[in-house]
Parts: sequence; structure tokens; C-alpha cells
Amino acid sequence: MLIGKLVNLRLIQEEDLPELVVLMNDLEHRSEHLGVELHHERKLQSYYAEAGYWEADFGRMLIVDKSGRMLGAITFFKATGDSEGYEIGYQIYRKDDRGKGYGTEALRLFSSYVFELKPIQRLQICTAKENAAARRIAEKCGFVYEGTMRRAVFARGRYIDLDFLSMLRDECTPLSEVLAAE
Repeated sequence: MLIGKLVNLRLIQEEDLPELVVLMNDLEHRSEHLGVELHHERKLQSYYAEAGYWEADFGRMLIVDKSGRMLGAITFFKATGDSEGYEIGYQIYRKDDRGKGYGTEALRLFSSYVFELKPIQRLQICTAKENAAARRIAEKCGFVYEGTMRRAVFARGRYIDLDFLSMLRDECTPLSEVLAAE
């Protein structure tokens, strides 16, 4: 478990799956920048049984508050094409939990952890151009804007532009320092 001041990051357990399905399928609270795909509990259970949400090129942790309440999830996965490194995605599930620093702290902890874990030079984040909050979180954590892919993804009945941000290994605070500061 990665322990911060506001949040902890922990691996997903089998008993988390029913609540996780409910939160992932709550379209009322889902960011308008994400698609409307629904997730079946059996699919999540199957994936958990196969890999436990943690493999060589994919890992997902829950973002939980200090009481253990599930706030969101943060994930790393292989970046597109021949790109070296990983992409990070993050989401705070409930609207009421957004804007409280949970995502920022989770991204700071997770980025340092992935660089500690993997022999990579680069992490990247791809976010909807309109998603100012996600971009602000990334920039607060040291990610640098690289460019925009126009009409790159179809979500909620329309094509949206995606902004790319990245962080290089030597730009990231070491995990030991992040944990000491938290």
C-alpha cells in the first residue's frame, strides 16, 4: 500500500469488485469526458481471477480515503505503438469527491511508484482537451503538455480532441521523497 496524507493507494481485492462495478457503472457521476461503456461484474471477476488487476504491462490500484472508502482508481498500461513507457489513467468516481486533492496526491504517489517499479524513461497522460481538471492535476504533478490529437476518440456521441502530457524519469520526485513528504 502507498500511504499519503489524504489518500492511500492499494491493490484491488476480490471483495472490492461488487462496489467497484457499481461505481464504474454510475453514469450520473462519471465524468462527461469519459465514454458510456458499462462493465459487467463477471468480466471484472474474470479479469481479477486471471491477473488480479496487476500484470507486467498493466496495473490498477484503488484510491481510498483514510477510512478505506473507495474514491477512485489509477492505472498504468502500455503506451500506444512503439512508444517507450507507460500511460497513466485516473478517475475519482463521485462528483462530491472531486476537487479535494485526492487525484493530485494519487497521481504524485503512483507516478513515483511506477518509475521505481519499471525501467522506463517516460510516463504519459492522455486526457480530453475539455477536461481542464485532469490537465491541472497532471501539470501540478510535473507532467508537461506535448500536444493535441484532434478528434482522436469517440465518446458520448461525438469525437473529442485529446491532450498528451508527459513526465520523464529525471523530472519525477523519487518515491522515497514523496512518501516522506506525505
